[in-house]
Amino acid sequence: MRIQEISVQNLFGMFDHVIPMNMEERITIIHGPNGVGKTILLKMLNRLFNLQYDFLYTIPFAEFRLDFDNQTYLIIKKSFEDKNYTQERLEFSYYNQNQELERYSHQDFEAEELRVEAIKIINDRIVKSIILEEQKYPELQFVQRLGRAVRSIREQREDGWLLELIKNLEVSLIESDRLFDFSDDHSPYRQKDRVYSVTTYSNELAEKIEETLAEYGVLSQSLDRTFPVRVFNPNSSSDLTAETLREQLTELEEQRTQLISLGLLEQDENPEFQVEQEIDDQTKSILSVYVEDVEKKLEVFNEIASKIAIFKKIIENRFSYKKMSITKEEGFTFTTLNDNPLSSTNLSSGEQHELVILYELLFKVKPNSLILIDEPEISLHVAWQVEFLNDLQEIIRLANFDILIATHSPDIINDRWDLTVELQGPNE
Repeated sequence: MRIQEISVQNLFGMFDHVIPMNMEERITIIHGPNGVGKTILLKMLNRLFNLQYDFLYTIPFAEFRLDFDNQTYLIIKKSFEDKNYTQERLEFSYYNQNQELERYSHQDFEAEELRVEAIKIINDRIVKSIILEEQKYPELQFVQRLGRAVRSIREQREDGWLLELIKNLEVSLIESDRLFDFSDDHSPYRQKDRVYSVTTYSNELAEKIEETLAEYGVLSQSLDRTFPVRVFNPNSSSDLTAETLREQLTELEEQRTQLISLGLLEQDENPEFQVEQEIDDQTKSILSVYVEDVEKKLEVFNEIASKIAIFKKIIENRFSYKKMSITKEEGFTFTTLNDNPLSSTNLSSGEQHELVILYELLFKVKPNSLILIDEPEISLHVAWQVEFLNDLQEIIRLANFDILIATHSPDIINDRWDLTVELQGPNE
C-alpha cells in the first residue's frame, strides 16, 4: 500500500495544503516560504506511522487526510471531549469510497488520569513488560511509563484496525538535525551522550558485514560438508560444455574480485583460478558442482554488495580529496590523498550530511517504505545539490521506495519542477 495524496486543512489555523504524490517516479518535492508547514507535515506523517499520536495534539489543524492507492483513505480530525473545549481528542476514520469502515477516538489524558487508570490494570502483563523495559531509563518518570503502557493497551484494544493499517506502510524521517544520534528511539524523555551519526553508522555497517559473513560461513560449511557426496553421486551429470564451465569460472572470479574490492571478502592466496588443461567428463562433473556451490555462496552477498557499490561510487565521486575504504572491522573509514588516516567525525559538515543521508537511504530503509527528507541541501555544495536527485533515482531503482522531500533549494530541484508541489500561504 502506498500514499497517493496528503492533505491538511486549517494547519496553524490558516493553511490548506494538498500534496499529490508522484506515483510513477516515486519522488515528490514540496517547497514554499518559511512557516507554511513543510517540516511539520513531514513530522506529522512520521509520528502518525510510528504510533506517536500525542504529537498531533501539539499541532493546530482541523483535518489531516491520507489517500492510499487502493481507493481507501484515512481522516484524522480534532474534536473536544467537553463543552468547555479544554480536553481534545483525535478522531480517526477509515473510508473506502466514501463509506466509513472504521472509527477510533484517541484522548489526550492528563498524567493523574493515567495514573488512576494504570493502577486498575497494574497486573496486566503488557504494563509489566513495558515498565520492565523502561526501568533502565530512570529519567522517564513513573507516571509517564504508566501512561505509555495504558496507551499501548488502549490502542491494542480499540484501534486494531488502525494498527494494521499503519503496519502496511513503513514511514521514516531523515531530519534536518541529522549529524548527531541523541537517542535510541527519539523519545523526548530520554537522551544519551551525543554521538556522531557517522560513527554510529560506520559501526552498524561493520555489524552488517559481519552478519553477512556469518551467513556465508554457515552456508559454506554446509555445502562443503556435502560436496563429496554430491560429486560422486552416480545420478549426477552435467550438460554444460567445457567452454561454458570456463566462462562461469571466469565470471565467478570477477564477482569474487568485486566483493574483495568492496571489503566483503579477503584476497585469496591464489586469486586467479583457471582451468587450462582439457576438461574430461569426470572433471566436468566436479567443476559443475563446484560452480553451483560457489554461485550459492556468493549470492549471500548480493544485497549488501549492490548497496555498498552505490555507496562507494557516490562518495568517491563527491569527496574529491579523500579516499574511503570499507572493512568488516571498522565499517567505512577515510584517508587523505597522501594516505593519512582521517576520522569520520573530522569530515566537513557537508560530507557528513552526504554520508548520513546516503547511508540511511541504502542501509536503513525497507522496500516500499515512504522516506521523508527534510532540507537535504543543508551544508551541501551547489554541485552536490544538483546531483542529489540523480543519486536518489539510482538508489530507488535498487530499493523501491517513495520519497517526500521538503526543500528551499532550487538546485536540489534542478530541472525537475514537474516533481514539485508548492505550499502557499492563505492568500496566495
